[in-house]
Amino acid sequence: MKRIIAVIREEMFDNVKNALLEAGCEGMNVSSVKGRGRQPRMRESYRGSKVCIDLIPKTRVELIVNDEDLDRIIDVILENARTGEIGDGKIFVSDVEEVIRIRTGERGSDAV
Repeated sequence: MKRIIAVIREEMFDNVKNALLEAGCEGMNVSSVKGRGRQPRMRESYRGSKVCIDLIPKTRVELIVNDEDLDRIIDVILENARTGEIGDGKIFVSDVEEVIRIRTGERGSDAV
């Protein structure tokens, strides 16, 4: 099993969520985060003062998938989160040793 963490633009979340649901990936955890990558800091004027915005709001989507579904789910995220502009986000993949469904005690792929 694999854990996918996708940090994406907030405005792309609904597209990604709906595409994941259509792809049969129903379980996910979602949170609002702030961060930055390589993009330059944004400078804006607020009430006459210059303000440097260096942490940009993003949405973090976390999924656990079976190994055989990994590439397909990554492709779904890429297709629906990409704008082609700086700041589209990143996808991180890591191994998951065990998953246990608390309600039933199911383990492994049955718990995903």
